[in-house]
Amino acid sequence: MMLEPRFTEDLAELPTHKFGPSSLTWWGIIGYMIVEGGFFAMAFAAYFFLMGHEQGWPPEGRIPPNFLWGTLFTIVILLSEIPNTMIKKAANAYDTATVRRLMPVIIAFGAALLIIRGFEFNSLNCRWTDNAYASIIWALLILHTIHILTDWGDTVVLWALMMTPLGYESRRLVDTDENALYWRYVWLLWIPIYLMIYWIPRL
Repeated sequence: MMLEPRFTEDLAELPTHKFGPSSLTWWGIIGYMIVEGGFFAMAFAAYFFLMGHEQGWPPEGRIPPNFLWGTLFTIVILLSEIPNTMIKKAANAYDTATVRRLMPVIIAFGAALLIIRGFEFNSLNCRWTDNAYASIIWALLILHTIHILTDWGDTVVLWALMMTPLGYESRRLVDTDENALYWRYVWLLWIPIYLMIYWIPRL
């Protein structure tokens, strides 16, 4: 004789989303960052390998990139963490109004960074085809630019969703929280790249 299952609790009130490690998409973001980190690690290894096989770094006759645009980019991307942190906190507090108000700010930061990056490419004092040194610093800058561009596009789409009735769904706030986490990863990656492009050649 089979006994039928008996439910003693109503599960309808259980949340359909979670923040942080309890979320599957959070683990997806972490895994994605680990994979991307592997690509950057290989690029960093290539940089130091090439540097170890050159008589000078940059090679003789070349001058390091100008400080202005790279340093300005660094200042702006570090300042972008202020609204990014505020958005992350607002998302965790289910404060949709604050998220909606601040997301255009972080989008503006991203647009400014992409514009500055254009000037930065123009101030490297080399073309990517010149030599191994030029190729690797262009590769590092292009890799990071792709990350800026993709996260900026993702933020624009997310903000558009937050401005629709779908924005009231709590899972959109989870997406916002994880997008803010990824932005931290993007600017943290920039710090060693900045040192390799602008400071190590001057040591």
